[in-house]
This record gives sequence, structure tokens and C-alpha cells, in this order.
Amino acid sequence: MAGGGGEEAEPAALEFTPTWIVAAVCSVIVLLSLLAERLLHYLGKTLKKKNQKPLFEALLKVKEELMLLGFISLLLTVFQGRIQMTCIPAGWTNHMLPCERPEEKAGEVGATTEHFSAAAGVLGRIGRQLLSDESIAVEHCHKKGKVPLLSLEAIHHLHIFIFVLAITHVIFSVTTMLLGGAKIHQWKQWEDRIQKDAPENGSKRLHHLEQFEFIRKRFKGIGKDSTILTWLHSFGKQFYRSVSKSDYTTMRLGFIMTHCRGNPKFDFHRYMVRVLEADFKKVVGISWYLWVFVVIFLLLNVNGWHTYFWIAFLPLILLLAVGTKLEHIIAQLAHDVAEKHTAIEGDLVVKPSDEHFWFKRPRIVLYLIHFILFQNAFEIAFFFWILATYGFNSCIMGQVRFIVPRLVIGVLIQILCSYSTLPLYAIVTQMGSCYKKEIFNEHVQQGVLGWAQKVRMKKGLKGTLSKAGESTSNSDSAGPSVKIEMAATTPAGDREAVGNTE
Repeated sequence: MAGGGGEEAEPAALEFTPTWIVAAVCSVIVLLSLLAERLLHYLGKTLKKKNQKPLFEALLKVKEELMLLGFISLLLTVFQGRIQMTCIPAGWTNHMLPCERPEEKAGEVGATTEHFSAAAGVLGRIGRQLLSDESIAVEHCHKKGKVPLLSLEAIHHLHIFIFVLAITHVIFSVTTMLLGGAKIHQWKQWEDRIQKDAPENGSKRLHHLEQFEFIRKRFKGIGKDSTILTWLHSFGKQFYRSVSKSDYTTMRLGFIMTHCRGNPKFDFHRYMVRVLEADFKKVVGISWYLWVFVVIFLLLNVNGWHTYFWIAFLPLILLLAVGTKLEHIIAQLAHDVAEKHTAIEGDLVVKPSDEHFWFKRPRIVLYLIHFILFQNAFEIAFFFWILATYGFNSCIMGQVRFIVPRLVIGVLIQILCSYSTLPLYAIVTQMGSCYKKEIFNEHVQQGVLGWAQKVRMKKGLKGTLSKAGESTSNSDSAGPSVKIEMAATTPAGDREAVGNTE
């Protein structure tokens, strides 16, 4: 109680707290929440006004993640009393600890209360009311010869960790897209130059393969049958000029000749950017399997195992593997042409195929990049959470020789993924057997779908036309024949738009 005895005043309950304090705190919280909500709202309106539908959908995905966080926080708050009052045998708490437990000089109740007080000292005082609630739960379980399942302080820290993790993941994903997008935007000048200089009919002059820069660079000092050297060259190529102008020109021509031969001036760069924006909404979200990974990591974060250190190498290894594979696909495209021809008439045309990708599924690369970005964000979020919650010298932070490499790896992954792997993904994944629905602009997509629905209602051709409708909405199943069928059956008003794709 307050007085001359030197004792600290106990925090007042809500019914004894001045109303101006309650109103002021609530006003600040509500104001900050409204500002955040309005910011997201106006950002969404801006994206819709600029016809950035994929980015708008990514923003909706961020809102879903924030709603999920709010629901998780609500559940932790509502059930925190029940969690505290859940008792388990004391022996269960002696294994798989993140830190070594200090020597217990008193009984279980005293030691537990001392542990709570020490942790509260690191954060600043939590207040005597919190410790009082803790002591009630401890006493409740102590009467049964057990201990609480989870302390109130631990629940509070878990709140903070989940929030920091989600925010960090969104920030890292957006940063990667901005930096990678800036790199891809530099290719726009190549696209403009190609369309400006390209003649109506390509040159029919006979060329030896060695005359093509694409072939020379991809086989420089490497024999056609030297598989190991090709993989090593692909590994090193991702670190410098991962995509050159000759690479872009050749893959662009291969895509156009395979999927839209009738439109040689197709804007490949714009199509590629639209596909990347559509994929971004998948990268920015936290899927269920990523939450499973978080739970597994929290389970394995045991003192002495240094799990947080070793697991930092996982995204780095995956990132290098993905970058090497994408570079090797470019080399494989050159190899396929080189082993079939010694000279060709006209321009060099490569043949896109799903055979070059893992398990013949280009989509796997996107899932791996999603996991890499999340894992890297997880590592950085975990570091800052420990730093803010327990301090740099806490046992759970670990030793400096384990901390510094984690941070260096995190920065390296962010830079390499932004400037090399993401641009590689954007262009190389277009070398699959199928194109995506973004090859049609939004107007044409809506026109084709609307027309298909009208015909279905009139003629009842559910089987054939449902497949045509699915082909425009399924980014992985659309093939070259779909475009031809649509162009042949689309009304004259939309047929020109399908041909131009712009």
C-alpha cells in the first residue's frame, strides 16, 4: 500500500482506475487501429483505380492474415485462465527446455514465483496483480502436487511472437517484390528495343549456332555432354548477371513462337509482370504448412541443440538449389537446340517444356520461394523478439558466434532472392509447356467467361464449355490449344483482343 513504509503501491483494478485514464488509453488504441484500417482501405482503392487487381488481391490476403492474428490473439486471451489452471506433473517440465533451469533453492511455488519475477525484471515490471494471478494458478496446481501448463507471462510473450512473425513476413515479402520488381523493370528497355527493331518477317539467313550469343555464353568452355560442369556453371551464374539480354530475347521468342505465334509483337515483359503480381498474393500469405513449421521449430528449440542456428542454413540451401535449377533450365534450353542442330535458318527458337522442371511442375518453384521467404522472416523475427523480450545476453538468445552468422545469412538470402532468384523465377517459369491466364488482359478474360456462361445457359453444353471456362481461371492447366479454341469461338468483338492480348 502507499504510505511511509516504503512499500510499492499495488496496481488498481479497473473499477478503481480513473475514468480519464481508461478513456485516454482506449482512445489511443482505437485511433491507431482506425489509422491502420484506413491506410489499408485507401491503398486498396488506389490499387483498384490503377487496375492492379493482383496486388489488390495480395492486399486482401494481408488483411486475412491480420484477421487470423486477431483471432489467435482472442483465443489466447479468452482461454488464458483455463490454460493457467491446467496442471501437469512437475516432472514433465524438466525436459526439452530452451534454457537451463536455475538451481531451485526453495519449494516449487517459491521457485516458480522467483522465475516469474526474474523474467519480469527483464521486461520491466509487469505488476503485482500479474504476479498475484500467477501465484493463484501456482497455488491451485501446487495443492494437486503439479505445476501450471503455461504461465500468464509466457502467453503474453507468445502473443508478441506471433504478431512479430506475421508482420516481419509481410514486410520481407513486400521488400523482395519491390527489389525484384525493380530488377525486372530494367528488362523493359530490352522489350522496347526488340519490338522497335524487329522486322515484320524474321531474317531467313542461315546461322551457325556459334553465332548466337545465347549459345556462346551458355556453353562457354563447357562441352555439350559435361553435366557436372554445366551444373557448376549454373550455380555460379546466379550470383552475377543471372539473366542477360540474350537470355531474355531467346526465351521471349521461344514463348511467343510456342504460345502466340500470330502475334510476334506480343508484350512478353508486361505478361511476365502480370504473372508475378498474381503469384505475389500467394507468397505474402502464411499457409497452414508454414504454421506447422513454426510449431515444429518451437518444439525443437531445446537448450544445447542450437536449432535456431542450424535451421538458418535451410533457406540458404534451398535458395541456392532453386537458383541453380533455374539457371540450369536456361542452359538446358540451349543444350536442346545445340544437340539437334549445328546451323539453323532464321532466329534461334527454344522449345519451352515442363520436362525441365522438378517433377514436371513449374509451380513447385513458387512454393519453395514462399517457404524460403517465410523461413528467413521467421529467423529475423525470432531474433528481434528475443532481443526485445529477454535481452541480447539472455540464454535463449545464444552465443554471439551463433548469432552473427544467422544475421549474415538472413541478409544474404534477402539480397540474393530479391535481385537474382525472383527475377529468374519470373522469366524461367514461363518456359513451361502451358501459359497462364494472365496472357489475356482482364477485359478479355471477363468477356470470354461471360460469353461462355451465356452459351452454356442457352445450349446446355456444360461439359465442353465448363472446360473452356476452367482453362481461363486455372493458371496451371491452360495450354496452347485453349487459346486457339477461344480465338476461334470468341465473337468478332473480342477476337481481336485475344489476338493482341493487350
